[in-house]
Formats: sequence, structure tokens, C-alpha cells
Amino acid sequence: MFAGFTRELRHVNGVDIAYRIGGEGPALLLMHGHPQTHVIWHKVAERLAEHFTVVAADLRGYGDSGRPPADDLHINYSKRVMARDHLELMHAVGFDSFSVLAHDRGARVAHRLALDHPGAVERLVTLDIAPTLAMYEQTNEAFARAYWHWFFLIRPAPLPETLIQASPEGYLRSVMGTRSAGMAPFTDEAFADYLRGLSRPGSATSLCEDYRASASIDLEHDRADLAAGRRLTVPLLAMWGADGVVARCFDPLAEWRKVADDVHGQALPGGHYLPEEVPDELLAAALPFLLWRKD
Repeated sequence: MFAGFTRELRHVNGVDIAYRIGGEGPALLLMHGHPQTHVIWHKVAERLAEHFTVVAADLRGYGDSGRPPADDLHINYSKRVMARDHLELMHAVGFDSFSVLAHDRGARVAHRLALDHPGAVERLVTLDIAPTLAMYEQTNEAFARAYWHWFFLIRPAPLPETLIQASPEGYLRSVMGTRSAGMAPFTDEAFADYLRGLSRPGSATSLCEDYRASASIDLEHDRADLAAGRRLTVPLLAMWGADGVVARCFDPLAEWRKVADDVHGQALPGGHYLPEEVPDELLAAALPFLLWRKD
């Protein structure tokens, strides 16, 4: 995996962020989702590196990145703080501006990054999410049953942490293997990396804090943006799985257009884990958007 890439670690924004970097040309930041690591990009990273300097990073709390302690307001795992991690990482490797391709939790961090630092983000691709506030406010029974982990992980400590720590592999399989594609998209090598990351001390707490932040301080930040009329101004390509829960329970394109000015979007023929389920289709849709430049 990741031929031609090097593995590195940078201390930025008070935390160690692990990443792989490879390729050359304009910068592209890849951000993964829950409960995985940057390895989700292993089927597309080498082809992206033909066009970009690709930085595939582990979010704080995941993979080989640092695990800051929990705090009462969940600030350490707010998407605003997590976005700052990656802004400083990209600055540290030599890029003041860059495009972003992000999945799931990483796409929520990327949304905040583009809102807080619009001058840094050139183009943004989000995979299989609608804006966080919209998803919470429109939660119905079908969504709650399918995304049960959203509501399990935000329970007060230490219940969810204790249950995850009791069987990290069981937790991974219960989240990843019960989606539309089952376990088929995940290679043994990739799954081993996800399991290794989740098995590290402090991982269960970090995962819970990520979600607790999304259900509290992140919503406060989102509501403040709405009240102030702050919108995404960077070009946005929103894609989602035609067979996934987001497509069944929400209208992703309509929701993104409520908060962003320049929105394009489409469904891809897969479920939630698009970089691993349909890598060719993902590249075919994302590359023309990411490579577009004004004359």
C-alpha cells in the first residue's frame, strides 16, 4: 500500500499528527472517517499522487496520531480544533493552500476547516455526509437505527469506552460490517490497521469524544455560523453512496446548498465506504473537479 509515500509525524496545534505524503504538484489533503485511519485511501492514493502532492493524515484520536485528554466541554475534539490540526500540518509540510478530499468524520472536520479558513482551502470534496446540524435536526427512527453508534458513543463515560475496550474487533465489525456492502470492501491489511489503531490505549475515549463534540460544541459552532450568515464559499463537490443511509434519510445536495454557495454533487454506486467500495468511480468523479483550474 502507498507505494512511493513516506510515513511521517508532525507536532502541530499541540498534538502529534501521523500522515503519509507522496506525489508532486498542488497539494491535496485526504481525511478519513470513523472508525478507520488514513489507510482508507490505499486504493486511490497512488493514482491521486500522479497529479498532486498527497497528504493522507490520521485525525487526532485515530490511527497513529495523538490522543489528547477528554475535557468537560469536549473542546479537544471539536471540529474547529481538529481542523486547526490539519491547517497547521499542511503549513508545516509547505503548503499555504490546498484542496481536500474527505470521508465521514474527516469530511465534518473538512467542512469546519473550509468555513474557518476559506483562504486555505481551494476545492473541497465530501464523501457520504450531509452537514452535521442538518443530520441531527432531521434524525428519524430509520436514521437512528442505522447510525446507532452516533447515539451510543455520546453516552457519558465510561460506559461506551468500557464496551469498546472489551472487544475492539467486535466494535469495528459491528459498525463497518453491517453497512450495505458488509465486510467485502476491506482488505485484510487495511482492517488490521483499523484494528491496531482502535486497540491503542486511549482510542475508545478519543472516539467517544469526537462524537460527544459533534453533539454539543460543534452544533453550537454550526448554529453560530447560521445566525451570522457564514457560508462555505469554496467550490464543493458532495458525493454519497446511492445504497447508503445518508441517501435514504436525507437529500445531501439540498442540505449542502443551504450552507454553501458553490455546490456540485452526485451519488456513487456504493454504500458508505466509497474509497474502498468504488475507488474507480470515485476517482472518475473527483479528479475532474479537483484538477479544474481557471484559465
